[in-house]
Amino acid sequence: MGYSRLIGHLILLTVVMSSCIQPEVQPVTRAIIPAPTAANWSEDSKAQIHWNGDWHWTIDTEWDKRQIVWKAWLPGKSNPKGLSIRMERAVGYAVEGYSLRIDDDGVSIEASEEAGAFHALTTLRWMLPPDSDNEGTWALPHVSISDAPRFEHRGLLLDCCRHFMDPDFVMRTIDLLALHKMNVLHWHLTEDQGWRIEVGAYPELTSTGAWRAEDDGSRHGGFYTKAQIREIVAYAADRNITVIPEVELPGHSRAAIAAYPWLSCTGDSLEVPHDWGVFKDIYCAGEDTTFRFLETVLLEVMDLFPSEYIHIGGDEAPKVRWESCPKCQRRIQEEGLHDAHELQSWFITQIGSFLADHGRKLIGWDEILEGGLPDGATVQSWRGMQGGRDAVAMGRDAIMSPTSHCYFDYPVESIDLERVYGFEPEPEGLEGSGRILGGECNMWSERAPQELVDSKVFPRIVAMSEVLWSSKSQRDWNGFQERMELHYSRLDAWNVDYGWEAVPIDLSCEAAAQTGRITVELDRAISGIEGDVSWETEGIQSRISQAFDAPFEVTGEGALVVELRRNDAAVGKPWRFPLAGHVGVFQPVELDHALNAYYPGGGQQGLADGRLGSMDFRDGCWQATHGEDMGVRLSLNEELQVDSLSMQFYLYQDAWIFVPDSVRFQWSLDGENWKGDWSIQTEWNGADSFVQNEIQGVIRLAVPVNSRAKYIRFEALNPGPCPLWHDAASSDSWLFLDELVVHAN
Repeated sequence: MGYSRLIGHLILLTVVMSSCIQPEVQPVTRAIIPAPTAANWSEDSKAQIHWNGDWHWTIDTEWDKRQIVWKAWLPGKSNPKGLSIRMERAVGYAVEGYSLRIDDDGVSIEASEEAGAFHALTTLRWMLPPDSDNEGTWALPHVSISDAPRFEHRGLLLDCCRHFMDPDFVMRTIDLLALHKMNVLHWHLTEDQGWRIEVGAYPELTSTGAWRAEDDGSRHGGFYTKAQIREIVAYAADRNITVIPEVELPGHSRAAIAAYPWLSCTGDSLEVPHDWGVFKDIYCAGEDTTFRFLETVLLEVMDLFPSEYIHIGGDEAPKVRWESCPKCQRRIQEEGLHDAHELQSWFITQIGSFLADHGRKLIGWDEILEGGLPDGATVQSWRGMQGGRDAVAMGRDAIMSPTSHCYFDYPVESIDLERVYGFEPEPEGLEGSGRILGGECNMWSERAPQELVDSKVFPRIVAMSEVLWSSKSQRDWNGFQERMELHYSRLDAWNVDYGWEAVPIDLSCEAAAQTGRITVELDRAISGIEGDVSWETEGIQSRISQAFDAPFEVTGEGALVVELRRNDAAVGKPWRFPLAGHVGVFQPVELDHALNAYYPGGGQQGLADGRLGSMDFRDGCWQATHGEDMGVRLSLNEELQVDSLSMQFYLYQDAWIFVPDSVRFQWSLDGENWKGDWSIQTEWNGADSFVQNEIQGVIRLAVPVNSRAKYIRFEALNPGPCPLWHDAASSDSWLFLDELVVHAN
C-alpha cells in the first residue's frame, strides 16, 4: 500500500462547515480529479442530503445491460429506502458528456451515451467515501455539474511483453483507469522478449515465443489465452475502456522469429532474447509468406478485439538485414521504391490496407512517417511533438505521447508530477486538417515487473488524466496539488502502491573552504519528510549524526545514502548520491564539446562539480554526446602534487552507449607543455568476451600522475558507428562521461 499521507482534517476536504451538522454526519469531498468542466456547489449549510451507505437505483432501460456492473461501481448497497439515484438518457450531450445534480430529491444523472452515464457515476463515486467499509452518515451538498472531456483518446500503454503481467492485474489496471476517466488501454502484446497473445494458427508463437531464459537460468514468460483476452476486453467495455492491441511489425519481432525462423531474412534459429534494445533481425519484407503470416495473426487479433484501431508499432526497425537480403532488394525494385525506408512504408501500407479491408484503422509510432505515411494511418508521436505536427499537416490524426512528459518507465528524476501536469498535447501553431486525438502515458516494462508498475504509474497518471480531460484554461497546478494531497488517502483505500510525486530531496554541492573538499546540503523537496544520512566508502556506511538538512563536508569518493521517513514510516529504497571531493572540484572548466540538450550532465561545470554518475544514465550527472568526441580542461587554483586522474564512462550497448575508442589524460604546469599519452581502448567495444559479459555498467579508468601540475586535460574519442555485430550497426553511438577526478596531496 502507498505510504501514508496527510492525517486529520486533510484526509477529506470539508464541504460544509456549520454547527448545524451533527458530529456524526461527515462531509464528503469536492476534490474531484479530473476537474469537471463546470461545478456549482451550494454554500448553504442546509442545502444538503444525508447518505448512510444505502441507495435506490432507477436506470434508463437502454442501459440495463450495464446495471449490474454500474451498481457495483458505487460504495454502499441497494435499499429501496436509500438515496435515490436516477439515470436517464437525454439528447444533446457529447459522447462522454453528462450532467449530475444533487438536491433534496437525490441524485439525478443525464447523458446521451453509456460512456457519459458511467463518467457521471465515477464523479459521484469520487464524492463518496472511497470504499464500502466506511460507516456513518455522510453529508452530500447540493451541486450541479456539467462535464465532458477535452480529448477523445485518453490512454495508458501497458507493456506486458518485457515482463508478463497477470490477467487479474490487467483488470485491476482497467479499474484504476476508469476511476480517473481514462478510456483507452493500449495493450502491448508482442515484442522481441515475448509474444503474449494466443494465435490458433501458429501455436509456437506462445509455446516458444512466450518464454525466455534469463541470465540466472530461470524461465520467464506467459501468455493470454483467447478466453482470458475476451474476458479482459469485456471487463474493459463495462467500464468504458477500449482495449487497443499492439502487434509490432516489422521490427521488435524476435520472439515471433524464434518461433518461426522463416519469418526473417536469414532463416537463422534464434532464441527469444532476455536483454533489451533494438535487434536487427526483423520480419522479411521480400517474402509473401511473411504477409500471409501477419494477415492470419491479425484476423485472429481482430476477432478478439472489437476496437476501431489496431496498433502495429512500426518503430525501431533497423534496415541492416533488408539492405543485404536479395528478396527484400528484389521487392524494392519490383515496387519501384528508392530504399529500405520506402520499403518499410510499403510494408506498413500493405498491413494498413488489409486492416482497412476489414473495417479497422492503423496506428503506428511516428517512424511510420519516414518513407511516406500510409493512407488512413494515425500517428502516435513519441520522439517529441514533431511527429504529431507533421501528421496534422498531412491531414491525419495524431496521439501524443512524447518521452519528455509521457514515459512513465522513466524515473521521477526525469519526469515528475508537475512536469506531467504541464504537458500540453496540442502544440501551438498547428497547421493542417488533421486532429490531435489526445494522448497516452507509456508504461514500458524493461525495468518494471508487475510489482513495480504501480509506483511508476501513480501518482503521475492522475495528473495526466486531468491534462487529457479538462480544458487548458481550467488547469491550475496549485489547485491540482491540493486535490492530489486529498486523493492519496483514496489511493491508499484502493491499495495502490504509488511512488513519489517528485524527487523528495534536493542535493546541492559547493566548494568547501579547504581544498579537496565539497560542502553538501540536503533540502526537502517534498514537505513532511525526515531522513537518516550515512556516508558510504568501500561498502562501509557510517551514520552522519547531525541534522538531516544541516550542511556537511565530504572528502574523497563515496556515496551519500539517505533513508527517508514520512510520518515516522520508512518510505521506499534509500537514495544514493555518488560524490567525489577532490582538488579539481568547482575549478574553472573549458569544454571541447557542445552540451547535448538531452544529457547536459550539470552543464558547463558538470564534469567538475563533485557529482558522480550512478547506474542510471538519466540521473542528471552524466554528460553525453551523440557521434562526437568529448574533452574537458581544468585550471587548478594553484600548482599541486597530483597523484592520479580518473574518469568514469557509461556502457549500455542496448541503448547504443559505448566507451570511448581512445582516451588521453594530460597535465601541465603552464597550460602549453603537456604530459600524458593516448590510451587505446578499442578492445572494450569489440571483444566477444566483453560483449557477452558486460553489456551495461559504469567503468572507471584511472591513470597515475605523480607530478606537479596546475592544468589538467582529458579527451575521449567517440568510438564511431555501432559495430557490425550490433543490431544498430552503422548508427551513431553515444558517449557518456561524468566527473574528471583529480587526486592530489
